Amino acid sequence: MEYHHLIALVTFAFVSTVTPGPNNIMLMTSGANVGFWRTIPHMMGIIFGFSFMVILVGVGLVGMFQNYPILHQVLQGVSVIYLLYLAFKIAKSQPAISSQTQFQPMTFFSAAGFQWVNPKGWTMAITTVSVYNATSDWRGIALISLVFAIVNIPSVSIWTIAGRQLQSVLKHPTKMKYFNYAMAGLLIASLSQAL
Repeated sequence: MEYHHLIALVTFAFVSTVTPGPNNIMLMTSGANVGFWRTIPHMMGIIFGFSFMVILVGVGLVGMFQNYPILHQVLQGVSVIYLLYLAFKIAKSQPAISSQTQFQPMTFFSAAGFQWVNPKGWTMAITTVSVYNATSDWRGIALISLVFAIVNIPSVSIWTIAGRQLQSVLKHPTKMKYFNYAMAGLLIASLSQAL
């Protein structure tokens, strides 16, 4: 990959991972509810899960969706249902006023698995593989995956830290409850990327 293409890829990867979407909204919610350190498995799940998804999309899932469009529609339906479920869980979480909060951050495997029902993730993976590796060269796919893994580190950290910084503002249980409602609403609003 030529230098200017690499710079374009890095720029696209950063912009697409740092902008609001289901992953970032959930990271901010987790950071606000349980802090940075307890959110690290969730962050790592996104980083590795999405990079692995890029590899699989690059080696053939795009073609499968083109041959069987119904699979893409089924995936969209599953994505919508799962995002609504997550929004409900966030909205119903009790404020974290002590170490006995009901909020449970995503585990590494849950966050990695979530990438497969994340509409923004699918859009990013398909777009990146189509635009930045049109020849489907395996080295290009590996490089795209690596770039996203590296660029995702500051992106997921920014959102988690932003949520963590909100803890001081959201000390009152009522404020935290409304924050969780707002984050659930934003997660539902992010469905527009899937429809």
